[in-house]
Amino acid sequence: MQEDSLRKDFAKTILWSLLALFLIPAACLWFTTHSLAEDQGKLDRAVAARMAKDPRLSAAEREEIQAFYTRHPVAQLCRDDAPEAARFRAASCPAYGELWQFTWMRLLSIATLAAGVAILAWLALLGALAFANRALQYASFVAGWRTLTFASAAMVVVQGAMCVWLSFWVTAFYTHKYYPKLIIAVGLLVLAAAVVVILKIFQRSAEGSAADGELVSDADAPRLWQRIRDMAARLGTPAPDHLIAGIDANFFVTEAPLAVGGLVLQGRKLYVSVPLLRQLDREEADAVLAHELAHLSGGDARSSAALGPKLDQFDRYLAHLYEGGASRVVLPFLRLYRMVFQLALSRESRAREFMADGTAARLVSPRAISHSLVKIAAYASYRADTEGRLFSRDERLGESLSIGHSVASGLPQWAGSEAFMEAMTEGRVPHPYDSHPPLRERMAQVGHVEPEMRFAAIVTQPAAATWVDDIATAAEIESRLWAAYEQDFAAEHEQHLAWRYEPANDEERALVLKHFPAQSFALKDGRSVGIAYTGIAPPDGSAEIAWDAVKGLEYKDGSFGDTLVVKLNEKGLVGAKAVKLKLAGLKGEAKQQFKAVLGHYWQRHQHMRAYQAFNAAAA
Repeated sequence: MQEDSLRKDFAKTILWSLLALFLIPAACLWFTTHSLAEDQGKLDRAVAARMAKDPRLSAAEREEIQAFYTRHPVAQLCRDDAPEAARFRAASCPAYGELWQFTWMRLLSIATLAAGVAILAWLALLGALAFANRALQYASFVAGWRTLTFASAAMVVVQGAMCVWLSFWVTAFYTHKYYPKLIIAVGLLVLAAAVVVILKIFQRSAEGSAADGELVSDADAPRLWQRIRDMAARLGTPAPDHLIAGIDANFFVTEAPLAVGGLVLQGRKLYVSVPLLRQLDREEADAVLAHELAHLSGGDARSSAALGPKLDQFDRYLAHLYEGGASRVVLPFLRLYRMVFQLALSRESRAREFMADGTAARLVSPRAISHSLVKIAAYASYRADTEGRLFSRDERLGESLSIGHSVASGLPQWAGSEAFMEAMTEGRVPHPYDSHPPLRERMAQVGHVEPEMRFAAIVTQPAAATWVDDIATAAEIESRLWAAYEQDFAAEHEQHLAWRYEPANDEERALVLKHFPAQSFALKDGRSVGIAYTGIAPPDGSAEIAWDAVKGLEYKDGSFGDTLVVKLNEKGLVGAKAVKLKLAGLKGEAKQQFKAVLGHYWQRHQHMRAYQAFNAAAA
């Protein structure tokens, strides 16, 4: 199912890319060619009529005149440098005249179509380079990122100019009229798109990422540090500069800047999960550490450190284009390149995961890496399930959630359930940077495949000794991190409750009002318009318009004051009823805030009703 969805998404992106690159220039080419053909027909008929009226012309002279217009067609006249056509060109093709515009716009359309083909060919070449090997991936992406973003800017400008030109000439050609409002509207859309596309090329995103954790010094865990150094030496790679302990359900290494506890760490960093270390015996943990150190020795972390910020910047650029409205026209072929590159990256990542697993199997043992994979997948799945059940509750969570304790204590019982086997069948080990292959494939690669019926026994077997025992600060680190994590978890859950509640009682109402308080916006002549979770209070003091009565909202800017058109679910004589709220005096920052609050509260109400409908259908 996932592969089918990927194929459909890929095919859809290719189709949209073709439309984005070729639709407008193809339409412009057809229109200009059609118009020039009509002009040629008119000229041919006029020449024929003129010759018919002049009986003095001999047959040879008629043939000569006809041959002249055949050698100098209308479509080529403005580019015709022949001396014999100079008078004809001067009379019919003045600079910026109608024929001049159609001739050069036709040529621009052809050039733009050719550029679209070149972009697709360049995209294919970049994709091939990314698939070739890891060494070329960084160069491929940087080259693609720069050339394709500048190509997108050029595309918006050129195709935008075509759209503005067509907005005048299509109506002028077929109806002999032009519509200034249409031309201005198209021009403003094009200008807005061009501004977004061009400005965002030069916007830089902050490099590096963050991790919730605390540094573990050599003094805090001397034996663990020594084990890490010994394994790094056996792999022929320098040991990590920093050891970070956290409570996330994963292990990773990185050479990218990493913010931890208010510090931005440089160099080689190894992140270990204290809760997972409690599940793994020392041999299993050693296998995991060897796997991560293999990423350091193989250059994976260094590659991620170099490529990661570029990928992030490109993804941010795509997000800005989507938010820019009209700038979305260039999204498809940029997204197509991103998808092609991600396929290459995922294939390489898969190979590197198998390589790291093999290194861990050789350095420690195949059994240790297989068992660690089972335990990590089980813990991560059960933790996600536990947190999901907590988050789905429709009442506020208590002050002490004890998520870490609940997961650790409930894992053995869960391991004997059907849900455990379903989760483990296609178990994947989480990782912050690379996509991982399925669990059983990884076990097969190291030569130690545990049957599924053994998974529960592996998970429930207590670890005789763990590396947590040698981290003096482990308990304090866990306590602090879990407290902060649970506080953030409860706060996020409370915000979601404010989106779910109708509300039904005073306690729920107080929570909704905490996040969606009633707001008032001052207007002209001392009036005001109010927005609350219940609806909109009109400026004229009439009854509140309940959100349940609203079908849609339309904000209209006006020279003498803006208007909010509230479309109602109630039917009128012609279509749905609507209420127009005059908002004279609402300007500047207050206007933007009003729009934001209006949309936010309207979305909350729609989300709340959708949530109620979902629960009713599921009951």
